[in-house]
Amino acid sequence: MKLTILGSSSALPTSGRYPSAHVLSVHERLFLIDCGEGTQMQLRRCKIKLGKINNIFISHLHGDHIFGLYGLLSTFSLMGRENPLNLYAPENYHIMLNSHLNDFDIDLNFQIDFKPLKGKNPIQIYEDKYITVTSFPLKHRIEAYGFLFREKPAERNIIRERITEYDIPVAKIPAIKQGSDFVTTDGRIIKNSDLTLDPEKPVSYAYCSDTAYFRRLAGFVKNVDLLYHEATFDKSMTDLAKQTFHSTTTDAAKTAMEASAKALIIGHFSSRYNDVYTLVDEAKEIFPSTIPAIDGATYDIRELIRADQTKE
Repeated sequence: MKLTILGSSSALPTSGRYPSAHVLSVHERLFLIDCGEGTQMQLRRCKIKLGKINNIFISHLHGDHIFGLYGLLSTFSLMGRENPLNLYAPENYHIMLNSHLNDFDIDLNFQIDFKPLKGKNPIQIYEDKYITVTSFPLKHRIEAYGFLFREKPAERNIIRERITEYDIPVAKIPAIKQGSDFVTTDGRIIKNSDLTLDPEKPVSYAYCSDTAYFRRLAGFVKNVDLLYHEATFDKSMTDLAKQTFHSTTTDAAKTAMEASAKALIIGHFSSRYNDVYTLVDEAKEIFPSTIPAIDGATYDIRELIRADQTKE
């Protein structure tokens, strides 16, 4: 599971930071999370294959999270895309999207399967053989949602030498990978622990952008490995954060601590900050395992967690 930051800025982009957009790669499947202005340019800079994006998740309908989507959809069509695209967004966006496509005479070559986000509790919205995705409500000026990506437990790794040693038929291997013991032709029971090795533990990633602090959020992302949480403001700007329904560095760190997250990555930085490491230092006062979201950077979540555990 690898995370690429395409944009880490809030509403006003800077010369070095684009508006919100992330790409999560899970077993070669790409998931685009939010699509601020300039997203498709960043996708090209980061050498991410546009044709492999089949699922887009939009947290809410503020421009810095969605203005890049229209250009990206048009580009998909110009490139000859035919595969359907799954689009997850607040349910009132469907009408807005169709209006835009009609207003600008955009006739897409592919189908958009719109998946409305709604509800006041976590809801699983996606599942494949590798992961599940759950949406959950955030606390913002308008309807907004976060997303939790959880890797499914992998099958056990069979020890190749044991296949020959015990003459294990190919047909029996799937069950062994699922945890079954093996019975030899002469009736001996070979324990699964003697046949297989433990797989790597599944990892998880949560995306929480544009939200005021609220205690319930930590429960939505409990025990997540990597938590992305907006930190638009420094801790001295608590009043402005409350007024705009955004978070400070302290809010982000408190949520990570209460959620028992393994690591925290902060972003959605206000354009007033040239040096985001001052914000990271503030968050570290509460939650030491904090890093900044840097445009163009890719983070291997499993390696990130290992490195942090090594430090401990």
